[in-house]
Amino acid sequence: MLYVISLLLFLLGIAAFGIAFSLPALQGVVFVAGILLIALAMALPIHLKAK
Repeated sequence: MLYVISLLLFLLGIAAFGIAFSLPALQGVVFVAGILLIALAMALPIHLKAK
């Protein structure tokens, strides 16, 4: 189940990258949100499996 959540976060991050360049405003915010979503998607399984 954790990997499904991580996959969804990763895909949302990729989608945020895609839409960031086509937005008329707040491109930087959406781009950074995409980076943070992808980082969270990779950190969750690593951090929670270590316990």
